[in-house]
Amino acid sequence: MNRSASANQVEYVIQHPGQLAPVMSQAMAMAGRGLRGGPVRVVLTRIEEKRTDSQNKKLWPMLSDLSTQVVWHGVKLAPHEWKDLATAALKRHRMVPGMDGGFVMVGLSTSRMSKRVFCDLIECLYAFGTEQGVQWSEPALALYEEYKEARQ
Repeated sequence: MNRSASANQVEYVIQHPGQLAPVMSQAMAMAGRGLRGGPVRVVLTRIEEKRTDSQNKKLWPMLSDLSTQVVWHGVKLAPHEWKDLATAALKRHRMVPGMDGGFVMVGLSTSRMSKRVFCDLIECLYAFGTEQGVQWSEPALALYEEYKEARQ
């Protein structure tokens, strides 16, 4: 069990069932003391692993394949533009007016994605690219089975 604390917050990371009872006991005692000063919030969240470096290394060849092979609505997009388009599509993010005209699609940062969500992004790119007739390069195809397994 890992514990970190700040002025108004304590966080425990529970990794094994045997750690649950002691942490819950401590949380109850702390909540009881905190209630003297007003309402207390207790939050339980599941921690998801962050995306891996190998996932990120896989993403860029895929984006390059899209960039060189797909013309999207009459426009050739750079790899980073494909990334913006794909992350926005993955999470159904919004399109907003740009500061100096046009529109900007507001996507999701890949550096903050969980391993599972990044797998979804890769699957989204494979599906879209296949629909567009993309011939995936060897780097883009490498480790595909590993990513399929990580989704399960």
